[in-house]
Amino acid sequence: MQTIHQEDVKYYVGIDVGTASVRAALVDQYGSMVAQAEQRIQIWEPQLDHYEQSSGEIWAACCTVAKKVVHGVNARQIRGLGFDATCSLVVLNEQFEPLAVNHEGEHHRNIIMWMDHRASSQAERINSTRHDVLKYVGGVMSVEMQPPKLLWLKENLENSCWENAGHFFDLPDFLSWKATGVPSRSFCTLVCKWTYSSDRGWDDSFWTAIGLEEFVTDNYRKIGNQVLFPGASVGDGLTPEAAKDLGLPEGIAVGASLIDAHAGGLGVIGADVKGYSLPCENKPLTSRMALICGTSSCHMGISHNPIFVPGVWGPYYSAMVPGFWLNEGGQSATGKLIEHVVRGHSAFTELEKKADSSGQNIYTYLNRHLDLITKASPVGLLAVDLHVWPDFHGNRSPLADLTLKGTIVGLTLSRSLDDLAVAYLATVQAIALGTRHIVETMHTAGHDINTLFLCGGLSKNPLFVQMHADITGMPVVLSKEVESVLVGAAVLGACACGDFTSIQDAMEQMGKIGKIVQPNRQDKRFYDKKYEVFLKLVEHQREYQAIMHGV
Repeated sequence: MQTIHQEDVKYYVGIDVGTASVRAALVDQYGSMVAQAEQRIQIWEPQLDHYEQSSGEIWAACCTVAKKVVHGVNARQIRGLGFDATCSLVVLNEQFEPLAVNHEGEHHRNIIMWMDHRASSQAERINSTRHDVLKYVGGVMSVEMQPPKLLWLKENLENSCWENAGHFFDLPDFLSWKATGVPSRSFCTLVCKWTYSSDRGWDDSFWTAIGLEEFVTDNYRKIGNQVLFPGASVGDGLTPEAAKDLGLPEGIAVGASLIDAHAGGLGVIGADVKGYSLPCENKPLTSRMALICGTSSCHMGISHNPIFVPGVWGPYYSAMVPGFWLNEGGQSATGKLIEHVVRGHSAFTELEKKADSSGQNIYTYLNRHLDLITKASPVGLLAVDLHVWPDFHGNRSPLADLTLKGTIVGLTLSRSLDDLAVAYLATVQAIALGTRHIVETMHTAGHDINTLFLCGGLSKNPLFVQMHADITGMPVVLSKEVESVLVGAAVLGACACGDFTSIQDAMEQMGKIGKIVQPNRQDKRFYDKKYEVFLKLVEHQREYQAIMHGV
């Protein structure tokens, strides 16, 4: 872009609310990130499996980072705004004020986070109904979806929260409401996390069957009866109050929001791959999987017709890419699991000191340490006798079993840094083996995926990327802009203001390829054996459960 044309550049602001931070980016019409800012947000864990946040703190963080990225930019060039966020549950009263989702009565803690597992018994009861809507979530509703959490609130906080609640928002929809004053909901959030149907809308019989018939009699006012497709323009755009808070022009278009993983999918899956000799070249978008990997991981595969995959969420119509059905696999703990294993090892203090003295982060140091100790053999072979089953927070896909636990086989008495490095390697391999398990399950059901498109924090880790290529046997495409989730959020604003004719058009124009990582074919036999052991680990765990619990 030549300087003389700088005044013709169009900008869009994308705001992403992740698990632990809020980020914003200023993105131009070519998909390049011009500026980025980030602010940490607090997580409360009052008891085991209870995770809470504050909608007030999150909105304040959105305002802070938005002002930073547009500082010094000509307001006339800022065309649109898009939000994405984790699929967490926001609770407000009739006056749109925060309501406590905890026994302590702390009203500022009014969000039940996506990773909160307090409603496990409610999820079990919902699944016991075997209602027809469950076939659209892989046959089993996850505790991370909203109906179990809503039922928990009714059963545990009836007087303090449930009876006073006026609005239940998915976090992405809360943000678009704050920006526009319009309490609409995104097709993405309602279809993926609330059982809304693309052709039937809400199913009265489901909500009645699970004991939440209040929503039916109230015409679903509290959970949403105005639904927009992602990227559709919400209301009259940014309100004067929100414009002042965010430091953005009043009235700019605000796109209907997306769940964070789905925004990442938009940011990567539609990129132009011509000339890269990839197996997905000259193939439909359905040959690609978007893998968004951070605290947790989401595996997005799309199809022209609905494909029902046991243990994999969906099919959801137009929940990510308009006109396509979406299946969403996932792993509840990936980045969080790696951190847990590394920080819990007795050699972590030594690692931290050595990484700090070398000016590297701990994972860069570990990757280089693995290269030092591997000698002539491929690095993956260091974990030949150490095997991990990674479901320390239950299995989201493809087994959809919350009762599964993490397993490590092959431990010794070693407390060395070498031992920590190999444990880290085996954990990364386990996550990639889990991805292979999800992909193979989707293939069996009818998907035809041949290329992975990675984004998110873990895509910055070369070992994580290479292990996914080697273990799945597929090339991995990395975006030019590593923070593809932010590009996806900006796409929503670009579509809302009418600068692109469709989401697909914006995806292709704004998504750019940065690097391609090919699998090491010579290691295939080794990883086939690792995968065989991987599947044995869950077989044995279920045998142990049957013995101990009489199942």
